[in-house]
Amino acid sequence: MTQSRDPFDSDVNVPLRAVVGNPELALDPVVETLRPGALDAPVRWAHVSELLDPVPYLLGAELLLTAGVNLPVEPAEIDRYVRRLAGSGISALGFGLTPGAYETLPPPLLTACARHGLPLLVVQPRTPFLAISRAVSVALAEAGQREQRRIAVAREALTRAAGDGLGELASALAGRLGAWVALVGVGDVLAADHGAPSPLPGEVRELIATLRAGRGIRSATTELADGTHVVAQPVYPQATASHLVVVGRVERFDGADRSILSVGAALLGLAGRAGSDAAGLGATATGLLLGETEVIGGDERRLVAGIAYRKGPNEVAVRYDWLRARLDTPLVRLRPGPRFDAIVREAPEAGDLDRLRADGWLAVVGSPVPPGRLPEAAGEIELLLTRAAALGRPVVAEGPSGLDALIDPGAAAGFAAQVLAPLRELDRKGDRELVATLRTWLAHHGGWDRTAAELGVHRNSVRHRIGQIERALGVDLADPETRMRLWFALRWSS
Repeated sequence: MTQSRDPFDSDVNVPLRAVVGNPELALDPVVETLRPGALDAPVRWAHVSELLDPVPYLLGAELLLTAGVNLPVEPAEIDRYVRRLAGSGISALGFGLTPGAYETLPPPLLTACARHGLPLLVVQPRTPFLAISRAVSVALAEAGQREQRRIAVAREALTRAAGDGLGELASALAGRLGAWVALVGVGDVLAADHGAPSPLPGEVRELIATLRAGRGIRSATTELADGTHVVAQPVYPQATASHLVVVGRVERFDGADRSILSVGAALLGLAGRAGSDAAGLGATATGLLLGETEVIGGDERRLVAGIAYRKGPNEVAVRYDWLRARLDTPLVRLRPGPRFDAIVREAPEAGDLDRLRADGWLAVVGSPVPPGRLPEAAGEIELLLTRAAALGRPVVAEGPSGLDALIDPGAAAGFAAQVLAPLRELDRKGDRELVATLRTWLAHHGGWDRTAAELGVHRNSVRHRIGQIERALGVDLADPETRMRLWFALRWSS
């Protein structure tokens, strides 16, 4: 049984066959060195090394490239070189043929690679190592985009399923992972789907006991006798080990699977709470989407918010299902005040906003933004709510026909680059995330706790970063005009 995750499980990788199959590289795999499944080995990077012993500098799953500059002469030494490379976990060895050096593949190298099962690729003189590194980098970037797209689509599907109850949510998670799913309470399985074993095997019960003995939010894995890979983790928002979600399938769970599982665990945790309701699920779903900066679909989204208007707070009907139907979205959150927030694809029509007002809600609609910029749009929503309360009517963001239309895009980008340059320079030097902190802090109107919660840091860290920002820019962030200027700089920055 394994309690800790492989630190590289979440890394994006591409199969070796994707590199070998790239016609621009013209790589020739040596058949004698290819064992079954060798071309399916993951490649996480291409690395060039002419060291006699590069193993201390390798992490595993590299495509190691060498021109044999320091390749030993003696077959026994070559065998030792290859044996250590194979033991380090690299995916393959690419040997570059070079006129005047190695114009053909050294037979002892071929023999050693075949003996130790290390895939050997012949790199022709016309293919520079840099081209291979670049091709692997591009392939990894494309794989990362596909992975994020998959996570985004799954996240949205799960948040929609959350409003239909525990069973539907468990089924949706099982379908997205291609695995069986079990939500386990104290001594009881609360929900299961896609063939979850009943009762749970002894190895799984042992895994659960071990997980519950620890503290904090974490995950644990094990492999059953039949080859099934199992992952278990506590659900949220309980944030305890009393309720766990357990999933299992034959294939290992990669980083994208674990991200999807985390979203499912959050929603299952809320759905499994005694007395949880659709409004609570909507709150978690909305919070998950607002808290993510990854793309959750190709279309733009809008934030909608509503506050109690004229009627007393206790007189406004808090009807979650009615709001979902009126706004045509399951992503609705009810908050004290009362107030609601929602994420929609299409802006509600004027008639819908008027009906909301007649029912006691004064609503505003934000500008259309890419899903990854939804957290930033929260700042605009607060400004719109203030304006709507002053006007006594619903307000819809002006969008492209508003202020942005009056500013030349080039001038706006230049202004943003100049204003934010000191922060970006500090970020490049020390991974301080000052630009992200400023954006989040302004969006939360200087709220230390909310900013810290969104960034996942302590509030004192936020205060320290804001102090750094003020010193770097030579400004006082207590000045509303300064905040406004910086907000527009962030809005116009690329």
